[in-house]
Amino acid sequence: MAKEETKKTVKKTVSKPVKQEAAKKVSKPVAAPKAVTVKKPAANVSTEKVTAEVAVSKKTKEKKYATVSVDVVGIDGKVTGKMTLPGEIFGETVNKALLAQAVRVYLANQRQGTVSTKTRGEVEGSTRKIYRQKGTGRARHGSVRAPIFVKGGVVFGPKPRDFSLSLPQKMKQKALFSALSAKVHDKEVTVVDGLNGIQSKTKVFADVLKKLGVAGKKQKLLFVTGGDVTAVLRAGRNVPGVSFVPSKQINTYEVLAATRLIVMKDAIEEMTKHFLKK
Repeated sequence: MAKEETKKTVKKTVSKPVKQEAAKKVSKPVAAPKAVTVKKPAANVSTEKVTAEVAVSKKTKEKKYATVSVDVVGIDGKVTGKMTLPGEIFGETVNKALLAQAVRVYLANQRQGTVSTKTRGEVEGSTRKIYRQKGTGRARHGSVRAPIFVKGGVVFGPKPRDFSLSLPQKMKQKALFSALSAKVHDKEVTVVDGLNGIQSKTKVFADVLKKLGVAGKKQKLLFVTGGDVTAVLRAGRNVPGVSFVPSKQINTYEVLAATRLIVMKDAIEEMTKHFLKK
C-alpha cells in the first residue's frame, strides 16, 4: 500500500508543472507585425525634382557641334568676308557606314527594272516534237525552241522586278549632313556670293569658274543653288562637268560624286530653314 501511494504522488507532482508550462506557451498572444509608414513627399518638392532631372537629361543629350567658318568668295575670285556655317549640317561626324548605305539605296532606286527575256514557253515558234524519241541515234528533244537551239528561249533570264529600297528619313538626313561635313573637312566647299547677278552667257560663266580656280576638264562641280538662278542655269548648262541642284533637293550621292561643292550664299539660308525645322 505504501508503494502505490508513493507512485501516485510522484505522478501528480510530475504531471502538474508540464501541463502548466504547455498552457502558458499556448496562452501567450502572438504579436502583430508593426505597420510600416511611408512618408509622402510634398507635391512641390517632387515636381521640382522631376523638372530638374528632365532639364539635366536634356542638357546631356544635346550634342555639341564644332563651329565651321569658311571664306565667302565673290565672282571675281576675291574673298569678301567670312561666314559661319550651321554646325548641325556642316559639323556632323562622318559616318562611313551610313554613307555607303545611302549611296546603295540611291543607286538601287535609279534602276528601272523593266528588262525582260522570253522563256521557251514564250518564244514564237512550233511546239511539236521535232523527231521521234528513239531510233534516230540522236539526242532526244521535245521542242525546236529549247534553249540550246537558235531562236530558242532564254534560261534564267532577267524579268521585270522592283529594285527600289527605302531609307528612314532621319537616316537619310544624317547621311546628307555627314557627306557635307566630309566635304568641308576636306576643304572641297566654296561659298560664292553674287552669282545670281551674272549674265546668262556661257562665256561669262566660264570666266567665273576660272577666277574661282575650279575650272578643269576632270572637275565635277556641283552648284547648290538658292533664290532666283534662271541666269545661272542658262549660263552653265552647256559647260561640261557642271551640274546644278536646288538646296532643298540635295542628296548624299551627288555630294560625294562631286569633286568640288560650290554653294551659293542664299542656298545656305534655305538649307538651314528646310533641314533644321523645329
